[in-house]
Amino acid sequence: MRTFFIFLISILSLGETSENPIKPPVQEATTQYYFIRHAEKEMTDPQDRNPQLSEAGIKRTAKWAEVFEEVEFDLIYSSNYHRTMNTARAVADKQQKQVDIYDPKKLNDPEFQKKTKGKTVLVVGHSNTNPAFVNLLLGENKYQDLDETEYGSLFIVTVSPDGEKTSQVLFIN
Repeated sequence: MRTFFIFLISILSLGETSENPIKPPVQEATTQYYFIRHAEKEMTDPQDRNPQLSEAGIKRTAKWAEVFEEVEFDLIYSSNYHRTMNTARAVADKQQKQVDIYDPKKLNDPEFQKKTKGKTVLVVGHSNTNPAFVNLLLGENKYQDLDETEYGSLFIVTVSPDGEKTSQVLFIN
């Protein structure tokens, strides 16, 4: 009987290789989007379509950097305006990340979806583009444009690996 077990173990070990032929399934990561509006802008020149941040806006950028201290972003996006770039830079500088420009006229295009899949992403936009972007991600018209005086809204959209989408809005003031 003992000889039989030794023989059986020998035969079974012949087919053994160092590589496991059964690969565990690759776990896809959840995608997490954080959307904030640019901080308060300078309003002294109503004709200026690309104003800098006001003093209150500069303070708010520091607040956003503090709020996101525990969130490690893979990607940080901003529209190409002084106010959005400066808001994004406050967070990016603290995390030693670069800020990528997105075109608000091409929200959620396939390239953006591919690049951000499975990542944690900050998008700094505007009172009208953030709700529109979130609605596109969700596939429903859930959020309306922000009031022009609202600078503390934080939209969070989570997309699970199976495609389930959830959202929430926090107010940070």
